[in-house]
Amino acid sequence: MFKILILQQWYGWSDLEIERQMADRISFTSFLGFPDPFPDSRTIWLFRERMARTEKDKVVWAELQRQLDAIGLQVKRGTIQDATFIEAYPGSSKKSRGGDAKTRRNKDGTWAKKGNETHFGYKLHQKTDIDYGLIREIETTTASLYDSQVHLSTEGEVVLRDRGYFGVPAKGIDFTMKRRTTELSLGELDKERNRLICKLRSPSERPHAVIKRVLWRGKGVGYYRPEGSCQDDGYSTRFQLVSAMYAEKR
Repeated sequence: MFKILILQQWYGWSDLEIERQMADRISFTSFLGFPDPFPDSRTIWLFRERMARTEKDKVVWAELQRQLDAIGLQVKRGTIQDATFIEAYPGSSKKSRGGDAKTRRNKDGTWAKKGNETHFGYKLHQKTDIDYGLIREIETTTASLYDSQVHLSTEGEVVLRDRGYFGVPAKGIDFTMKRRTTELSLGELDKERNRLICKLRSPSERPHAVIKRVLWRGKGVGYYRPEGSCQDDGYSTRFQLVSAMYAEKR
């Protein structure tokens, strides 16, 4: 069943489509071990929901991290924390929806504005290894939550963060870019420090690009099931599956 979820996320298919493809493609049948009978779309949906509800997705994620460490890909120089928007279907109105509203807008997606751009949906927070560019930890929230409210670093671990985290201490050894405030301007030393951190942080942009443009073909997960939510549709499970597939692709 877990292999089915991998195939589904890799190709960006719905539950009904993956059911049809399993019955049609001999390569998929071989990959899945020639199951008899094939699970139907509802069984696939229930399995993904149960993984999210029982938090078995976290067990799978922990095992992936253990295997990375076992082959010598441990975190050495430090990590990079960053976040990216995951677009979901916003519906035809920007007004807040109630819990019983009849609309195709995602149930717990929220609006957020960054610069001149407006986003609706979720936010994927991740911690990436500086040396290998592998995602080592993730957390899913709604889009409106500030980046600085999510802490992924651990004690004694070097963590590089952008200006969005300025003013909020990290749990690990904090290397957060500084920003100018009304009380304090940046000196030349601070500007040079920011440039160095920015250069070291650049590899963290690659996972975002690969996940959005390759693994999701540029579509937000909300378009797979517009009425789903972060809790009741296994969105965290989907994000972890895609992050695991990125590690495999690397």
